[in-house]
Amino acid sequence: MLLHFKAFLTSSFSQRGILKQMRSVRTLCSHREDSEMKDLVDYIDSLKNYEKYGVPTGAGTDSNDGFDLGRMRRLLDRFGNPHSKFKLKPFILPGLKVILLVILRTEGYSVGCYSSPHIQTIRERILGRSGDPVSAKLLNNLFHRIKQDLDQAIKEENGCISHFEVFTAMAFILFADEKVDIAVIEAGLGGARDATNIISSSGLAAAVITTVGEEHLAALGGSLESIAMAKAGIIKQGCPLVLGGPFLPHIEYIIREKAVNMDSPVVSASDSGNNLAVKSFSILNGKPCQICDIEIQTVKDLKLSCKLHDLKLQMPGAHQLQNAATATCVTLCLRNLGWRISDESIRCGLERTYLLGRSQLLKSEEAKALGLSGATILLDLMKPTPKNLPKH
Repeated sequence: MLLHFKAFLTSSFSQRGILKQMRSVRTLCSHREDSEMKDLVDYIDSLKNYEKYGVPTGAGTDSNDGFDLGRMRRLLDRFGNPHSKFKLKPFILPGLKVILLVILRTEGYSVGCYSSPHIQTIRERILGRSGDPVSAKLLNNLFHRIKQDLDQAIKEENGCISHFEVFTAMAFILFADEKVDIAVIEAGLGGARDATNIISSSGLAAAVITTVGEEHLAALGGSLESIAMAKAGIIKQGCPLVLGGPFLPHIEYIIREKAVNMDSPVVSASDSGNNLAVKSFSILNGKPCQICDIEIQTVKDLKLSCKLHDLKLQMPGAHQLQNAATATCVTLCLRNLGWRISDESIRCGLERTYLLGRSQLLKSEEAKALGLSGATILLDLMKPTPKNLPKH
């Protein structure tokens, strides 16, 4: 997912200015650490970078014009297929990674996470066992360890290996090195031809599709229907599919049809029977929160069941309740696959999740740094509901 920022403030301060100044408040340390891996940054910046220069038309579709997953398979094979060495991988499109990380870590699992893009430093894309962005030292050491093989791979692929492919490979190698119990992988573009989609059905715990909007319209075929087909490319044979939604009926039909063809059971977080409700709003430890209920029904042979009443979610908004419900469905799927995840861990994980920039009340010194002394500022950098989707 390439983030589309939307800011709601008590003044008409520009989004671009907010992002620029907030970054300047917090980036000095990151810049100092990133100088330790200058060789790596220079190296990957010399590769094709579709995030920076734009994605070719149709590149994310399952067509002759699409990205070459064979190239990614050959690259990972060179490094011993590290993506096959950590146990299970929920595969995310997009957005639920932080909630899942907190729930799984609350239960005591070591969790890796790979996502894109980053805001301050490329290290943010890889979260290891510690839960923090990978250290510059660790990333730099890995780069120098594999550089000779990278050079050879790039030569053999006639220079076609991209910035994203190299960094995805590095993430998988790090997760294998750290022997994480589970990894949460976020697709970078669409799904079908994304570099992360080399994960096989035997290595996948669950696929998750949260929304279908108009991001990367040209790269994913030019229509909502083609985007839905591209995103459905992450569905694997026999692996559960969790839908966030809500979706337009014909878009959901496309995804569900692919799931049927792959014998993949489907769980919908937007099912009316799940009984999602925002009950009230409050302030918890100086932060806004909403009091919610989530009830999940049993879905076919997936023995889903969870009653979470009076949840205190620190990220207000109906969309965040939907995210919480989707994360709950994913963790229940994992539990039904044999993973130990208690209702209490789900509750604690949901209530402890908090993201900078998501329904965040800025401190007085942060408001002052933005030139808005004395103002009360609620910052919400979120992906808005596309105009052509049903509101929720």
